[in-house]
Amino acid sequence: MNRKDFIKTITFGTVAVGILPQFAFHHSELSYEELIGKGSPTLYGNGFQIRKEAFDAFTKMKNAALRDKISIQVVSSYRNFAHQNRIWERKYKNFTQQGLTPEQAIQKIIEYSTIPGTSRHHWGTDMDIIDANVAQPKDVLSPGHFEGQGCYVNLKQWMDSYSKDYGFHLVYTNKPGRKGFKYEPWHYSYKPLSCNYLKAYRKLNLKEILNRESLMGQEHLTNSFLDTYYAENILDINPELL
Repeated sequence: MNRKDFIKTITFGTVAVGILPQFAFHHSELSYEELIGKGSPTLYGNGFQIRKEAFDAFTKMKNAALRDKISIQVVSSYRNFAHQNRIWERKYKNFTQQGLTPEQAIQKIIEYSTIPGTSRHHWGTDMDIIDANVAQPKDVLSPGHFEGQGCYVNLKQWMDSYSKDYGFHLVYTNKPGRKGFKYEPWHYSYKPLSCNYLKAYRKLNLKEILNRESLMGQEHLTNSFLDTYYAENILDINPELL
């Protein structure tokens, strides 16, 4: 899409309201259960699940990308607590069976995966995407596919240019010095909702949340570890999403 043509398009009143989410939507806070992935949110999508406001904006973005021969496909979206816990347990078992200590296993898990109850995917605002118009590699969510000669580089370039116009922002950037989860060029968040949800989440007590759950390896989630995890994995994200 030519940027000049895009700007011309959004100058028309009703279309502008449809594309620029900050003018179109109101925000509501989530319940405690929904914030930790144990609620029953109303979700939308075909083959994926996100909240309606995010879905409407995503549909506009997907249609615009299609005009540029890029087919945005969501490979992961809403995940409830139970789903995240299955990921956690599978990885914890695999890593400890490979000989890692529980502490090492947990550190390995949180390179890319969250502790259940702390995932942004619990909110229905975040999604992992690829380009369905290219030959698919075996491991689709690998940073190398989005850079250089990678198969998703055109998708990444398009998202860099246009995703913010629809309210979607990269969460875990490659900014030098950023800590926490590793760079995820596939993970986008719908800012008009997720910023308020993060503010609501920050009012909760992470230690109290996790103390209520029976997580595998929970005895190794020390206060010191959780303080660092909160500061780095939850809050050291794209500053535009804070």
